Amino acid sequence: MTFHRDAFTQMLRCTLLGHLRSRMAVLLAVAFVPTWIVVARLCASERAVLFSLSSVGAEVRAPANDVGQVVNALAAVTLVTGFSSFMETFKAREMDRRLVLAGYPRFPMLLAKVTAVAVVATLIAVYTTAVLGSSLPVEQSGPLALAVLGAGLVYGGIGLLLGSSVRGELEGFFLVIMLSLVDTGLQNPVLNVADVAGSSALPLYGACQFALAAAFTSVTSWSHGLLPLAWAASTGALALLAFRVRTRSHCRIVTDADADTVRG
Repeated sequence: MTFHRDAFTQMLRCTLLGHLRSRMAVLLAVAFVPTWIVVARLCASERAVLFSLSSVGAEVRAPANDVGQVVNALAAVTLVTGFSSFMETFKAREMDRRLVLAGYPRFPMLLAKVTAVAVVATLIAVYTTAVLGSSLPVEQSGPLALAVLGAGLVYGGIGLLLGSSVRGELEGFFLVIMLSLVDTGLQNPVLNVADVAGSSALPLYGACQFALAAAFTSVTSWSHGLLPLAWAASTGALALLAFRVRTRSHCRIVTDADADTVRG
C-alpha cells in the first residue's frame, strides 16, 4: 500500500510539473480564456435572444453577447484542458512505458494523471468564473464554476484518452480542435435558434446547459451538472484501457521451473 501511495505521489508531482512546463498551455490558460470572452462581448450584439433551456424546462431571454461570453468561456476551457492533457500524456507515454516495464504500477500512474487533470481543470474553472463574473452579471457563481469545471474535466479526459491512443501529435490536435468547435457550435443558442437533433449526446451538452442555467436563471439543474462527470469517468476508463494496452509487456517472465528446464 505504501509503495502504491508513493508511486501515486511521485507521478502526480511529475505530471503537474509537466503541465507547468508546457508554456503554450500556460499561455492559453492565462491569455486565451479572457481574450475569447472579450471577443464574444465585442462581436456579439446586445439584443436579447430567446432560447429553450432544457435544464430549466423553459425558455430564457438574455443578451446575445452575454450568452456568447458563457459559451465562449466553455469553448476556451475545453481547448486549454484538452490540449494540456493531450500534450502531457503524449509526450510522457514513452517514459511511462519504460516505467511500467521496470515495475512501476499502472493504476497509481493513471490515477495520478487523472488527478492532475482535475487539479488543472479546477484552477482554470476558478480563473474563468472570476473573469466571467467581472464581465457580466451572473445569477449563480458557484454552479457556474462547477459547470466550467465539468467542461474542463470532460475535455481533460478526452485529451488523456487521445494522448494514450493516437499515433501522432497532428491527429490529437486535429481531434481536440474539431470536437471542441463542433461541440460548442451546436450548443450555442446564439448560433442555433432551433434545437439540433443529437446535440444532447455531445460531451459538452450537460456542462453548457448547467452553465447557461447558472448564469441567467436562479434554477440549479444538478442532473445536467452530473453529465460531465459521467463523460469524464467514461473517457478516463477508456484511457486506462488504452494505456494498459500500450504499456503491455510482451516479454514472458522466466520462472524457476523454466530456468531448470533450460539448464537441463
